Amino acid sequence: MDYIVCQEPGKFMLKQKAPPQALEGEALLKIRKIGICGTDLHAYAGNQPFFSYPRILGHELAASILEIDQHPVLKAGDNVVVMPYLSCGSCIACRRGKSNCCSSMKVLGVHTDGGMQEIISLPTDLLIPAPRLSLDEMAIVEPLAIGAHALRRANILTDEFVLVIGCGPIGLGLLKQVQLMGAKAIAMDVNEQRLQFASGEMGIPHVIKADDQALAVLSEITDKDLPTAVFDATGNRRALEAGPRYMAHGGRYILVGLSQDRLTFSHPEIHAKETAIICSRNATKEDFSQVISVLNEHNFPTTSFINHSVPFHQMIKNFDTWLAPETGVIKAMVEL
Repeated sequence: MDYIVCQEPGKFMLKQKAPPQALEGEALLKIRKIGICGTDLHAYAGNQPFFSYPRILGHELAASILEIDQHPVLKAGDNVVVMPYLSCGSCIACRRGKSNCCSSMKVLGVHTDGGMQEIISLPTDLLIPAPRLSLDEMAIVEPLAIGAHALRRANILTDEFVLVIGCGPIGLGLLKQVQLMGAKAIAMDVNEQRLQFASGEMGIPHVIKADDQALAVLSEITDKDLPTAVFDATGNRRALEAGPRYMAHGGRYILVGLSQDRLTFSHPEIHAKETAIICSRNATKEDFSQVISVLNEHNFPTTSFINHSVPFHQMIKNFDTWLAPETGVIKAMVEL
């Protein structure tokens, strides 16, 4: 079978190997769709934390079951969403239901080989049936679940103003889910094209350019209150450090994007606001189920969100273009 490996930063290779055999407790899967995310882009560029080479990328996966032992829910032929987080099940986080931040977490395509291969064998407890979803919808469940988990961590309330900084795929998913929850979504980015997409295709009513006028515009939108919840979905150090200034007194600051740098905050500024700083990592099965419910209602603009798609064997020659902001790629999808 064919697979694509990131051999080193800036270098993909198409290779062949024998198909895997399913181990006990696993199912043999045919990969059908692979979403390309920021982690894949950073890994290819050589600036992804906790990463080693060579690595088979790919953790936003829609798959079909080829072989599976007797199972109470799943059977051969079923289409499944893959939850790509391999947790130990026994550390303190896992024991308390927080498997998303397991102390020995391995994420497919990051810490261990992922789904850029025709066939893969995975534990059955990572597989979630989604019979009403299209393959495209199934492949975006994972990035949307990242946002769903962050929103649950922040305990978002109806009608509160929520600012999302960063209009990449995670940020756009966050914004739409904020809107669907009945809160007031505000998008901020330095990229005008991304802001136009948020406003037009995603239907976000308030968009703000991240410049010297941003705070004044934000104050006007919120009648001088500022947002009570601010999410960073950039992973950019300067953006991460600037986030608290946009937050209301008594608000929450939720860090979704991951930076490799140390962050510095003004203690008087965050203390005066009694800032709650919340980190949000990965997602749980509950978050995946929540996103599947949203997608089942067809309230998310999947067709607009996935605005670039290529066959598996054309991925390598297209990948470099996805790194360039001017190409306007929101979510690229690889088809097998």
